Amino acid sequence: MGVAKEEVGSLESSKRRTRAAIYQTVWRWHFYAGLIFSPFLIILAFSGGVYVFKPQIESVLYKDQYYVQEVGEKSLPYSTLVSNVQDEYPDGTIRFVKQYEEVNRTIEVGLLEDEHMSSVFVDPYSGAITGSINNEERFTEIFVKLHSELIVGGTAANYLVELAACWAIILLITGLYVWWPRNKASVWGTILPRLRSKGKTFWRDMHAVPAFWLSIGILLLIMTGLPWSAVLGPQIQKVSVPPEYGYSYGEKPTSITYTKDVAVDIPWANETLPVPSSTVGEYVPLTVDEIHSIAKSSNIATPYAVSMPAGKEGVYIISSSYIPNDLATIHVDQYSGAILSDVRFADFGLGAKLVETGIAFHEGRLFGLANQLLGLVICVGLIFIIVSSFVMWRKRKPEGKLGAPSKSKDKKVTRTVFFIMLVLGIVMPLVGISILVVWLLDFFVLSKVKQLHQWFN
Repeated sequence: MGVAKEEVGSLESSKRRTRAAIYQTVWRWHFYAGLIFSPFLIILAFSGGVYVFKPQIESVLYKDQYYVQEVGEKSLPYSTLVSNVQDEYPDGTIRFVKQYEEVNRTIEVGLLEDEHMSSVFVDPYSGAITGSINNEERFTEIFVKLHSELIVGGTAANYLVELAACWAIILLITGLYVWWPRNKASVWGTILPRLRSKGKTFWRDMHAVPAFWLSIGILLLIMTGLPWSAVLGPQIQKVSVPPEYGYSYGEKPTSITYTKDVAVDIPWANETLPVPSSTVGEYVPLTVDEIHSIAKSSNIATPYAVSMPAGKEGVYIISSSYIPNDLATIHVDQYSGAILSDVRFADFGLGAKLVETGIAFHEGRLFGLANQLLGLVICVGLIFIIVSSFVMWRKRKPEGKLGAPSKSKDKKVTRTVFFIMLVLGIVMPLVGISILVVWLLDFFVLSKVKQLHQWFN
């Protein structure tokens, strides 16, 4: 009996050591991931929290351009409004016309001039131009660039944003593992913070408890932002291409030009639709008024945009991209008015529908103001979680060291967790590459230089 008890005790002791080793290793991954990527996550959360209120912000900043002084009884023809813009900017090329739902909104006309795109706003009742905005200099466009490419732009910035977003998923997974209550834990410190505590305990709760409550929201925001990412985005889009029956009006186009290259406000799932060609002959192109009539008869929901044909074989492209159920992209022959393709939300596969719904949630468009406020709470909460983790780290950081959780001495556990991380890296390729880079850096540099080894361990 005594031997049996010793064996049971030894087995329990071994399990405890293994659990402790796993905890230590996961915590160490969580620590380093947070330390490296937290600054980028703060940028993403801040810029996203601002951008989600784009309609309200722009309505205040650009009210003189966006809204008319007086609503008339009848609006002027679109061709007259476009002609007024062309007369005012004779060297510019009209690229698109946007129609909004509100009766007091101006008509937005896209103008390409000296390789710069701007929007010119026209009073639909008087025909007067109320102003223009350089699209790259719009207030919210600045935050889009900050959110997607850290202002600096380029492939490296896009990769860095995607890398930070993907590592945020790992931060959530490892953080929840570290947070997970063990034994008979109290609600205090797990789902409710110990507000009367001080020092490291207080800040630990300020970090862990909000992270638990916001984890699903943070994960949703990250996942719904990945369709725009540089590496994962195209892969997601490949499995969400529109069905062939979207081209029920004729043969499927073989054009290598994508709709996103020649039109604006295209739903994500329709961006890679190949552009068909108009039938070239002795025909007079349709007017923009006739195209808007086609948009109305086709039940295209406002706001929608009409993009102008690119060349003699180009087509008019009518697109609505605001509310998921109303998403639509129509290619119209510029001469005959024939609808060459018509792809709507109902035509999307399940994957594309989920992605488009997720994008609307990500941008605060899915369920109005409540969606915007929820997005703001998640973004502000994420910033608070990161700031509290920084305070907690500074309080526990010893002098002369980084203050990282010590490396587990159980090599089997360390290797197992490492390979699990590599599996996540297969799903998220940039994560896998970064893990290998860190491993090589640790093996060939950090472990060889005594001062660095002491600092990081």
